[in-house]
Amino acid sequence: MAPHTRVRLAQALTAPALALGIAVGAAAAPASAAVWNSCDQWGNTSLGGYTLYNNIWGSGAGSQCVWANSGTNWGVWANHPNTGGIKSYPNSKKVINKTITSLGSLSSSYNVTVPSSGAYNTSYDIWDTDYDYEIMLWVNYNGAVGPLGTAQGTVTLGGHTWSVYKGSNGANEVFSFLRTSDSSSGTVNILPILKWIKDTKGWFGNETIGDVQFGYEITSSSGGLDFVTNNLTVSSS
Repeated sequence: MAPHTRVRLAQALTAPALALGIAVGAAAAPASAAVWNSCDQWGNTSLGGYTLYNNIWGSGAGSQCVWANSGTNWGVWANHPNTGGIKSYPNSKKVINKTITSLGSLSSSYNVTVPSSGAYNTSYDIWDTDYDYEIMLWVNYNGAVGPLGTAQGTVTLGGHTWSVYKGSNGANEVFSFLRTSDSSSGTVNILPILKWIKDTKGWFGNETIGDVQFGYEITSSSGGLDFVTNNLTVSSS
C-alpha cells in the first residue's frame, strides 16, 4: 500500500495552476445540464452553503472535471494514470466553526455511485480550523490504497464499525477510520467519533472543527471513471 500523503487545502488553493504540469481535458458534464462544472485544477464554487472543489493536487495527475446540480448533488469524471500516489480529492465542503464541546450534534448522510475499477477511497475529510489535525472517515475504497500510520484496532462509533489508524504526514496529525465493509449510502454520526478521539484517546483537545469535506481521494482511474454523489447532507447544532 502506498503511503498516504496529503497537502493542506489552503496551500493547494494558492499553488500555481500549472505547478503540477497537469493536462486538463474537456470531459463533458452529465447529459442533464449541471448548474456548474469545471475542469480547472483548482476549480471551485459555492452552492447552497457548500463549497465544491475540483482539487487536483497530486503529482502525475491526468484529466478531471467536476459538475454540480447543487452542493449536495454533484460528481466527477476523472482519468488519472495507473500509478502510485494520490492525484486528487474532489469534494464538497461544509464549514462548521464550532468547538467539539459546543457542538450538540454533527452528522452527515451520503449516497454515492462509485466505479468497480480504479484505486480510490470515498471519504470524509474533517479538519480543525488550524489544520493541525485531519480526521478521515473512509466509507468505501477500492484498489491499491491505504491509510497513513499504524493500526490502532477497531471501534464501533457513529453507527459504523471502523479500523482505526494514527499517523502524521509531517504537516499535521492524521486519524483515519476505515469502514470494515464498503457502503454506498448511510448516515455517519460524526460527533461521537470526535469525542472518542478527544476524551477516550486524548489525541487532541477541545479543537474547533472547521471543514467537513466529503469526496473521492483518487489514486488512479485510467480510461476515465465517473464518481457520483447522488445526495449529501451535513448538519450540525
